[in-house]
Amino acid sequence: MIKNIILDIGDVLVKSNYHDFFIGKGYDEQQAQRLAKATFYTPAWKELDRGEWDFQRIVKEFVKNDPEMEPALTTVFDDMSKFIVVYPYAEEWIRSLKDRGLKVYCLSNISDKICRDCAEELEFLKYADGRVFSYEERLIKPNPEIYRRLLDKFGLIAEESVFIDDIEQNVTAAKALGLQGITFLSHEQADEEIEKLRRSKNE
Repeated sequence: MIKNIILDIGDVLVKSNYHDFFIGKGYDEQQAQRLAKATFYTPAWKELDRGEWDFQRIVKEFVKNDPEMEPALTTVFDDMSKFIVVYPYAEEWIRSLKDRGLKVYCLSNISDKICRDCAEELEFLKYADGRVFSYEERLIKPNPEIYRRLLDKFGLIAEESVFIDDIEQNVTAAKALGLQGITFLSHEQADEEIEKLRRSKNE
């Protein structure tokens, strides 16, 4: 029986809005691309999500990636509001899943700073039954331990739980621990696959 749905957040419930974020800060297209390349697409961003390093150390790593952009890199993240934008369906989808008798949890690689600066975009979390965030656990997906932390924290049985993520590698790691897994393409597709899993178990 499927009892629990575990949702990733980035590019599942919220859009990673880094390009528009940089443009909104006053940088042109070329500068925005450089800022993204120096930050979002680097190992330092994973460390931001992991939460082990303080923010100033993260910024120093960003600057190393593009020293010419140092003035921008040292100030652009002072306020990260609108770095993510919630998808219109997020809250309704969570509530719909719960209306079907399912428990809903969030498991995400996400930083403390984004959680603080983008709190309004994460309002849907109040409808979830629980969460495990990378910065709190000092672990990032696909490390198996972060999945175990969620299962243990909320007393979930892996075989009764479906993990949904837009990154195949993260879904594969969940399946290796016995969870059901769905690679997210759209919320309609993911929801349909949830119902197929439930029907396959005669629910």
